[in-house]
Amino acid sequence: MATLRDILRKIGAVKKTRQITRAMNMVAAAKLRSTQGKMENFEPYARKFSEVLSNLASRMDPDIHPLLMKREEATRVELVHFTADRGLCGSFNMNLITKAEKWIGEQRAAGKECSLTLVGKKGRDYFRKRDYPVTASHVNIYGAVDIAFVNQMARDLIHRYMEEEIDEAYMIYARFVSMVKQEPTLVKLIPIEPPKVEEGVPGMAEYLCEPGAEGLLIDLLPKHIAVQILNAFFQNETSEHAARMAAMDNATKNCSEMIDNLTLVYNKARQAAITAELMDIVGGAEALR
Repeated sequence: MATLRDILRKIGAVKKTRQITRAMNMVAAAKLRSTQGKMENFEPYARKFSEVLSNLASRMDPDIHPLLMKREEATRVELVHFTADRGLCGSFNMNLITKAEKWIGEQRAAGKECSLTLVGKKGRDYFRKRDYPVTASHVNIYGAVDIAFVNQMARDLIHRYMEEEIDEAYMIYARFVSMVKQEPTLVKLIPIEPPKVEEGVPGMAEYLCEPGAEGLLIDLLPKHIAVQILNAFFQNETSEHAARMAAMDNATKNCSEMIDNLTLVYNKARQAAITAELMDIVGGAEALR
């Protein structure tokens, strides 16, 4: 019967889809192990870097460097926004885009002009179609990012800030919390606001600096921005693979459930067809008597 053939065709199509989602899940898991290792290896360095910067900044006057000084009136804001280059990772990209749109709306409501530096094809395509002002875009660079590229991004932001083209710079990326949670995070890049260290906290390290703490802090400030950006690359890439792995795992489970349901429908339809044929045979035999 045509109905049975249609059901079998659907079952075959869903089985092929399940094979694809399983393969994508395995690929995402392999990439996740690699990127998660990079992120975990970089995290102690980034944490110690922030600790040293906080220690030095807590003892210094913010007027020693322009990157530490807040401007009286900030009217031009730059947002470095991260998304993935590909989809099929659930609501990962849309969560980042939604957070960016909400934040941009708040800035515009406060009378500020916003421009975007976009990392990732999904964010670039989305914001360009909606005529957002885009300063620069970087696509297909995940996995190939090195410190030279990140330093160049940091230098461009610092140069634009020093030339008063922008008054503030922020960054939105997905912070990897766990395999099931990737949190869109907003970080202020410029002016630098190091974490405040409470006085009298036990165990606070005291650093001896040569030639001096002030000179060391001035050298560390531009590097701090680069460290923040590189950390965002690692965090966002790891979060993308985790989200895709979870999405493909859910898709595989949904395919299995759909196959079970279609198989049940097929068996019922086949049984109904057999019953109808038997009734026809019995009816024909009775008519011949």
